Amino acid sequence: MLGEILFNIIAFALFSIILLKMLKNSDITYLIIICIEAIGIAVNFIMLIFGIPINWFVKIILFILAIVIPIIVLYLEHKQINITELFWVPMAKLALISKNNKKAKSILVSLINKYPNSKIGHKMLAQIYEQEGGMRKAIDEYVKVVEIDKQDYDSYYKITLLLKDLGSKDEAIEMLKNLNSKKPDFLEATITLGDLLCEQERYKEALTIVTEALKYHPNNYDIYYSMGIIYTMLNDFSSAKTCYEKAATINTLMHHTDYNIAQINLILGDIDEAEKYFMKCIDDEELSPKAYFYIAKICMIRNDKENAINYINMAIELDPIYYKKAEAEPVFIPIKGYINYPNIDEEDIEERKSKLSLKEINAEKHLEDTNKLVGKLSHNDLKYRSTINMEKDTNREREN
Repeated sequence: MLGEILFNIIAFALFSIILLKMLKNSDITYLIIICIEAIGIAVNFIMLIFGIPINWFVKIILFILAIVIPIIVLYLEHKQINITELFWVPMAKLALISKNNKKAKSILVSLINKYPNSKIGHKMLAQIYEQEGGMRKAIDEYVKVVEIDKQDYDSYYKITLLLKDLGSKDEAIEMLKNLNSKKPDFLEATITLGDLLCEQERYKEALTIVTEALKYHPNNYDIYYSMGIIYTMLNDFSSAKTCYEKAATINTLMHHTDYNIAQINLILGDIDEAEKYFMKCIDDEELSPKAYFYIAKICMIRNDKENAINYINMAIELDPIYYKKAEAEPVFIPIKGYINYPNIDEEDIEERKSKLSLKEINAEKHLEDTNKLVGKLSHNDLKYRSTINMEKDTNREREN
């Protein structure tokens, strides 16, 4: 009997404390807890009045409802843990799982209106706005997250990405510089900063930033690959090749490094090495037609027409645009009659959209353009060699 009395006294005391908190904060979450507690107290009180025996299982359930749950709530509040977040955030997540974004946003807006410093509430709302394309609203919410927690560098970085997508690249660069000074080991932020600087042709500044990252990530593919691209744009092809080769040893499956190395080898006049790296690229779906195209040109410079025909036709089969490219190349004049016409109309032949980033596209184009001007397969060199080869063929036919 004494135990029952103590149970009710403690339960009523806890009930009163939670009730006062609900009235003070006007928070529906406390009402839910009060209802749970009230069920435990009411059931115990009724069974006590009517003398209904209570087994141990029921006693444990009532003890949890009337005493344990309120004590946990008070303990969490003592530890400055927002119980409203603990209740409503999972509800918002359930709404998102059921693809009810409207309900999730409504829950989160109610939460942050009640608790403006709810970091998780602002962050989840920002993520929803971002998914829906509301970039400005997402930025506003991420800004609030950073104001609440100055150490949330991920949210800070998110703001810079959204600004970049909105075209505010100067603002994004300044924020990334600030982030880089506070957290220089933040790899993604460093690479993004380097990319944006490259877009503005601030290559030396980008090189300084990216090279500094090696202190924190000494064997990282992205850093060496980025350095290779920057050196490429600075026309320091020897340093670029070194960086690409280092990147290639770190990740052997990323064949864009092999393609760039092959292009540099052509610029530096090493055709054999260039061919070796182009051969590595034929396993890559996007690069294989380009690789076959250049291998065909190398075969022509060696006067290996049979293989040149095979390779150029492989390139055209994979990507019909290379039929037009082959027609524009003087080196292929001797084998023009053996080049297969693609199975689609010429007006339907279009350049495929590249999966590469802007910096990669620019670097690749720079290498290809440089090759046209000064490389071992430059137009003038190939045209001259093609003429010599044609003269040799004509002389052999005459002799025969």
